[in-house]
Parts: sequence; structure tokens; C-alpha cells
Amino acid sequence: MLQVSVNKPPANMSKRINIVLPDETVSVLDRAAAQGTRSSFISKAVLHYVETQGRKALRKQLEAGYRANSDQSLALAIEWFPLEEEAAIKMRRSGQKKKPHKTKRP
Repeated sequence: MLQVSVNKPPANMSKRINIVLPDETVSVLDRAAAQGTRSSFISKAVLHYVETQGRKALRKQLEAGYRANSDQSLALAIEWFPLEEEAAIKMRRSGQKKKPHKTKRP
């Protein structure tokens, strides 16, 4: 009986590609990356760029959503404000402290 085993390539496997860069970009790359580390430098730069652009795109989408819903959010805040004020007054009278809202920022 013949057995064939298929090995998965390592996750950190690299692939050789050829790219064309302007002379000025190559000069900057040579100044920024230590000799023999161009590939690693370019890899890190590309990953950083993609991550940064992804965050910017997400931020723009969130901002657009906030702006689109701003009228509704303001209306809700106005509607609930008297109830929150009433609750705050009752808490002050009873000696309780209002717990601050904790928000996590990325």
C-alpha cells in the first residue's frame, strides 16, 4: 500500500517576487533598511500600511454612520435627559454616587 503525506508549508514561508520601484524610493529604502533586510523592511511596511488604511477606512465608515444618525441620537438624548436628571437628583438625595460610564477607545 502506497501512502502519500502532504505537508503544509510553514506559515512563515516566503515567496520571491520582482517589483519595480523608482530610483528615489530605492534610495530611501537603502537608507532606512540595514543591508540584507530589504525584504523584511518592505514586508513590515506593507503590513503596516494595509493595517493603517484599514483603520482609516473603518473610522470613516463609523463617522459616516454617526453623522447619518446624529439627528436621531440628539432626539433620544433630549427625550431621556429629564429622566437622567431626575435619577441623578434622587441619587444625590440618597447619598449614592453615580457610576461614570466607562468607554474603551481603540
